[in-house]
Amino acid sequence: MQNIINGKNVDASDKSVLKITNPYTGRLIDTVPNATKKDVNRAVAYANKAQQKWAKVPVYQKAEILKRFLTLVEENRDDLAKTLCMETGKPISQAYGEIDNIFISFEAFIEKAKHLYGNVIPAGTEKGQDNTLQFTVREPLGVMVAIIPFNFPCDLFDQKVAPAILAGNAVIIKPPHQNPLTLIKLVGLLHEAGLPAGVVQILAGEGAKAGEALAKHPDVHGITFTGSTKVGKATYLNGAAHLAHVALELGGNDAFIVLSDADLDLAADEVVWGRMYNTGQVCCASKRFIVQRDVLRQFEKKVIERISKLVVGNPLSKKTDIGCLVTKSACERAVAQIENVVAQGGKIIYGGQHKGAVLQPTIITDIPKTADVAKDDEIFAPVVSIIPCKDVEEAIEIANSSSYGLCGCVFTADMKTAFKVCSELKCGGTVINGASFHRSFEMPFGGYKNSGIGTEGVMSTFDQVTKTKTITLKNIFK
Repeated sequence: MQNIINGKNVDASDKSVLKITNPYTGRLIDTVPNATKKDVNRAVAYANKAQQKWAKVPVYQKAEILKRFLTLVEENRDDLAKTLCMETGKPISQAYGEIDNIFISFEAFIEKAKHLYGNVIPAGTEKGQDNTLQFTVREPLGVMVAIIPFNFPCDLFDQKVAPAILAGNAVIIKPPHQNPLTLIKLVGLLHEAGLPAGVVQILAGEGAKAGEALAKHPDVHGITFTGSTKVGKATYLNGAAHLAHVALELGGNDAFIVLSDADLDLAADEVVWGRMYNTGQVCCASKRFIVQRDVLRQFEKKVIERISKLVVGNPLSKKTDIGCLVTKSACERAVAQIENVVAQGGKIIYGGQHKGAVLQPTIITDIPKTADVAKDDEIFAPVVSIIPCKDVEEAIEIANSSSYGLCGCVFTADMKTAFKVCSELKCGGTVINGASFHRSFEMPFGGYKNSGIGTEGVMSTFDQVTKTKTITLKNIFK
């Protein structure tokens, strides 16, 4: 498969390639170009030229192109889902779910774009402005770079690309180097739907090579990044050098608080949804399970009962609940983290076995609040780390001890206590009686502290991809 620059399928300028393998079988699926700085420069130049024309296309015409794109996605649904499953190790049922999210998100962003109105400051609102009318309009940033992670490539494609192009920007996509194939196919479908060449381009390649070159390019006006905090900070600095607008959605180590009066069956059910989905590779997955001591053993028992029923196997099988991690090295990293938790006082009560990129669901309990995993060690795998607490105050203390602040949740029958916890958690999103893994396309999604800057969602993304201009009619009423 090839990159897409200015509407054409192209190889890297130096002909170098990356091998894309199935993480479950280890077999080669395809190769993609490993984009060079020369490729980046070409793409940025084409994007700037295309964006000037695209910005003048009426919103309803942009929407018509994207609706044709959705028709093509429907026609290619099976191929897209299978490709996503094979290149990520994501269970096929979840791959179909991610492809189907394209319809939900694009339709919502289309409707929002049609109602992206400005504001009016009437004459006389301010002393000295009695005869002056002021109003605002939204204008595109220009050329945007969308850096997309491996775990939910299509969902993040939806969140970043749809609003950016509807607002009149051109977008250069830097897909994950491990699994870029589905996104390359989606960009191909955009062009088939009638999107002009240069408006959306895609450059597969190593992050330290293509991603860094894109972020540093002086003719890139906006960067939207989802990924690790370390790389996000580097991207922020690269963009700051030329004052690009940067939005970051970074790591998380979300707290899942279970209090004594909680519905333990509901909480245990939500562990499966909130921690095991996508084999635990979710930024806003619940990762630190902070449980009041008097219900600790009951909670553990109920969680084991549910997790033991999950089917671990070939991601292509419809019966599979847990596939594999994105690479063998990702599995090895998670195993090392588990060993560190045990060395610091935790006790494995379920799972822990691993082979290749497959890690069995693992439950570790009796973890002291001083352990690394109780603070900042984010385990991107199907691992339930249980940290006992004595009361709600200690639960909040442990939850806020992390430098991350993406999401959090609390289980309790007392709504006053629930709102107390939600108001005191230092994070961008909270859930009552549900796992922190909750991200609708409508909601503004983003974190505090080391979890990012800015938010994404139908409610807020257009603020990240546009500039506000004020037009003044001075003394118009005089």
